Amino acid sequence: MPVSLQVIYPVTEGTKFDHAYYADTHFQIVDEHMGAHIQTIVVTKGLAGGPDTPAPYYAIATMTFADQAAMDAAMKAAGPALEDIPNFTDVKPQMLIGEVVS
Repeated sequence: MPVSLQVIYPVTEGTKFDHAYYADTHFQIVDEHMGAHIQTIVVTKGLAGGPDTPAPYYAIATMTFADQAAMDAAMKAAGPALEDIPNFTDVKPQMLIGEVVS
């Protein structure tokens, strides 16, 4: 059964997030070290939380995997990607692991 990993970067006062580095460099690192295990990646840049409401998140990355074993293998290889996080943000990312239902 497919599973997903969402990495969520919440906006909090006084934090920074370098979208260019995230898109151009960080995801090259993710692909190099974890890509063989990932089926799809969708990255969403936060624009708004609704009409006249600022975005509550800088970005959300959603990665899907064929099954739990594939995600486990990707996570074992994730060290360089995790170590790269301070290069584009000082936000502590949140994660959601889930079962893909549709």
